[in-house]
Amino acid sequence: MPKFSVCMRDCYDTCSMLSEFRDGKLSVRGNPEHPITAGFLCPKGALLPKWFHYPERLKNPLIRIGERGSEEFREVSWDKAINIIANKLRETIEEYGSESVLVYQYAGDRGVVNYAFPLRLFHYLNTAMLDYGICDRAGQEALRDVYGTAVGLDPEDLRKQKLIVYWGVNPFWTNLHGFMLAKRYGLETWTVDVVRTETAKRSHRFFQIKPETDVLFALGIAKLIIENELYERDFIRENVYGFEEFKNYVKRLSLNYVVKKTGLPLEEIENFAFGFAEKRGVIHIGYGFQRSLSGGEAVRAIAILPALVGHPFGFIYDMKTIDKSYAEGEFLRTKPVKRIPQMKLAEYIEKGEIKFLYIYNSNPLASLPNQDRIRKALKESDVFVVTHDIFLTDTALYSDVVLPANTFFERPDIADSYYHRYVALNEPVVRLYGKSNSEVTRLLAKALGIENPYLYESDEEVIRKILELNGLSWDELRRKGFIRVPEKPRRWETPSGKIEFYSQRAVERGLSPFPEYRKREGKYPLKLLTPTYRMTITSQYHNTYGMIDPNLYMNPADAEERGIKDGDDVEVFNDRGRITTTVKLTENVPRGVVLLYKAFWIRLLGWNANFLTADETVEGYGNGSAYHSTWVDVRKAK
Repeated sequence: MPKFSVCMRDCYDTCSMLSEFRDGKLSVRGNPEHPITAGFLCPKGALLPKWFHYPERLKNPLIRIGERGSEEFREVSWDKAINIIANKLRETIEEYGSESVLVYQYAGDRGVVNYAFPLRLFHYLNTAMLDYGICDRAGQEALRDVYGTAVGLDPEDLRKQKLIVYWGVNPFWTNLHGFMLAKRYGLETWTVDVVRTETAKRSHRFFQIKPETDVLFALGIAKLIIENELYERDFIRENVYGFEEFKNYVKRLSLNYVVKKTGLPLEEIENFAFGFAEKRGVIHIGYGFQRSLSGGEAVRAIAILPALVGHPFGFIYDMKTIDKSYAEGEFLRTKPVKRIPQMKLAEYIEKGEIKFLYIYNSNPLASLPNQDRIRKALKESDVFVVTHDIFLTDTALYSDVVLPANTFFERPDIADSYYHRYVALNEPVVRLYGKSNSEVTRLLAKALGIENPYLYESDEEVIRKILELNGLSWDELRRKGFIRVPEKPRRWETPSGKIEFYSQRAVERGLSPFPEYRKREGKYPLKLLTPTYRMTITSQYHNTYGMIDPNLYMNPADAEERGIKDGDDVEVFNDRGRITTTVKLTENVPRGVVLLYKAFWIRLLGWNANFLTADETVEGYGNGSAYHSTWVDVRKAK
C-alpha cells in the first residue's frame, strides 16, 4: 500500500505525494486528491527517488582529520560522535557562556518536527539563535508596515479574481502548481520583472523594468489610479490610514521621471494602471527582487496597489496556517534569547562571539553571500562546527563532526505551506541511512545528562500535540493525507487597525512614512542577478540530479562593448571575488544586467555566484539579504 508523503523542500507548493518501496526501489507520484498540487509533480519532485537512492548519501558519522575544506575525514561510531559533540558543547558553555553557541538552520527540510524539534535543546541550553534574513525578510517587514502581516490571499480565492500580476517571481519554475492553478481558474496573467523569464513568456502581458525601479513603477501606477479616480472610494475611506497624505505624496511624482528610470514608455505604465484598476488585480509578490537594498521600499510600494482597488489582502507572499511554536519549545529557556542576524554569520565568527556552531537543514557554505569571507572566517577561527546532513556538502567539509541525516521518506512528520492552507502528513516508507534531527537531539540531550521530558517526546507525540493545539483532527489527517486549515476572520494588525499607506511602524524605525526611491549604483557597471535554477532549490539537487546551468547570461550589446562573443569563456569579477565561466548572449537579459544562477555546489563546480554577491543587509527591514545589490564587470578570460 502506498504511504502518504509530503515534499519537505523550501518551495511554495508543499506537494502531497503517494510513495511506495518495492523490490528495493522507491517510487513517488502526486496525490490526485490534493486541491492545489493536484496529482502531478514538478520535474524536481518526479526525480526524488534518484535523490533518495543516491549512492553518496552519508552512512556513518565523520570526524575531521585534515584542514577545513578538505575531504579528510574518518568514520566513527554514533556513540563516539555524539560524545565528542556533547563534551565540546559542555566545555564551550562552561568557558565562554551559552551565547557563544549558535544553532544555524533554515528550510532545507520544512517538516515541522524535523525543522523545529532540535531548537528545544538549544533553547533549554539558552544558546544564541538565528535572526532569519536570507530569504524573504525585507518583504515581510514591508508588508507588516502596510497590512500588519505578510499573510495575504488564500490561493483558492483566486477563482474569484480576474487578474494576477507576477511581480518579481517566476512561478513556472518555482511555484508550478500555483501557476497552473491560476490557469485552471482562467485568470489573466501579467508579469513584472527585469528579466524575460519563462513565466513572462507565458503571460498575457510583460512589463520589463530596470533593476531596483520597482518602487517608482508602483508609485507611478498608484498616481495614475488616484488621479484618474479609479480607486475604490468607499473601501479607502473606511479601511485605509493616510490616504490623503499619500495622495499628496504621489502628486509630486513626475511620470516622465518614472518613464526615464523604469525604461517603460508612458503608455505601458498607463495600460498597467488602467487595466489593473478595471480588473481589480491581485499581486503575487516575489522574493528575489526584495533581496536588495531597495527591496523593502519596493514591497511597501507594490503592497499599496491591491488596496487601492479594494482588496483587504490582495497579495500573495506568505501563508501561516498553524501555530508550530510547541515543536520549537522556546518555553524551555530561562534567559532572554540573543539573536544573531543570519546574514552576519561571518562577522560574528570574526569577532569571536561564536565558539560552537551546530548546523542542520542548511548549507551556508554554498548559500551565504561573500563566500571568501565566511570560509576565511571559519579557517582562521577556533569555532567548533557540527553539521547534520544527508550528503557531504560544502558546509560539511568545513565541519569538525559530520552526522548523517535521513530523508523525509524515513520518518514521520507533517508540513504546512507558505503558499496554501493545507497541512500534509508524511509517513515513513522505509529506513535506510542516518538519523533524523529529532533523534540526534534526544541522543545529545541524553549524553549531556538532561532529564527534561520535553526533549524526549516522540515525533508522533509532538505532531498530535500541534494538531490538537490548532484544533485539527489527527484521524482526518491520517485518513486523507492532508487537511485544510480554516481561515479565521482577521483585520489589519497595524497601529491604526487599518491598511496604512502612511506607515506609522516604518516611521518608528526611522524610515519615511511612504515608500521612497533611491538610485543605486555600484563601483562596477553591471548589475548581477542570481535567481534560483529550475532544477535546484538553492544548493539542493545539484549533486544528485546533476542538472545545473553555470553559464553567464548577458545582453549582446554589453558583450559587444567588451569584445565578447556567444560561447566565450569570460571572467566575472568585483572586489569580493572572481569566477570563470561560459557566456550566453540573450535579449532576455536587458543592458546593464548579467545573470548567474545561484548556489551550486562549490565542491563540484569549483565556484558559485556567491563568491561575488554582496553581504550587506537591508538594515531598515530586519537585516534582510541584499544579494541583488551586487555589481560586477565581465571580460574575456585569458
